[in-house]
Amino acid sequence: MKFICNTITLVFVATIMHHANAQENRLLHENEVSEAVVINALAPEKSSRTRSFVPLGEERNVKVSPAPSASILITFNTNSAELTHGAKEALDKIGRALNMDKLAEFSFTIEGHADLSGTYQFNQYLSKARADTVKNYLINWHHIEPSRLSAIGKGYTELINKHNPLAPENRRVKLVRNE
Repeated sequence: MKFICNTITLVFVATIMHHANAQENRLLHENEVSEAVVINALAPEKSSRTRSFVPLGEERNVKVSPAPSASILITFNTNSAELTHGAKEALDKIGRALNMDKLAEFSFTIEGHADLSGTYQFNQYLSKARADTVKNYLINWHHIEPSRLSAIGKGYTELINKHNPLAPENRRVKLVRNE
C-alpha cells in the first residue's frame, strides 16, 4: 500500500499569554481561522509583557514573555512552497486581520521551519521558500505594506516536537509580532 500525502503542514506557531508565566498553544486548523481569532491572538487586550528597572549591581533572572501571536495550521503541496486552496482561504482571513486597525501598526517576522526529513540544505531552502510564499501572498493579495513583513528560513533548527522530529507541527511558519 502506497500512501502519498498531497500536503505538507505548515504552522504559524506562537504563544498567547494569559498570565505572567502561563502559555497557551492552541493549534487552529485552516477552517477554524477567523479575523477575530487572529486579532485576539496578535493584539490581546491585556499583555503580560512587562519591563522593569533593575538597580545597578542587582542581578535578576528576568523572563520576557514571547510576543503575542497565533498558531495556525496551513497546508502546502508536498516538497514545495505552493499553497493549497485551504491555505489561501486561511491566509485571506489573516491578511484581512493584519489590515484592521488593531494590527495595522505592527510589523511581523515570518520564520519558516522544517522537520528532520531531507537534507539540511533542502530544509533550509524549503523553510525560507514557504516563509517567502506566505509573505508574498499577504503583500500581493492583501496589500500589506512590504516593510511590515520579513521572512527568514530556519530549517529544522527549532523543532517544536522533539519527541517526533517528523511531526507536522515541526513543518511550520511562525508569525512573530515585532515589538
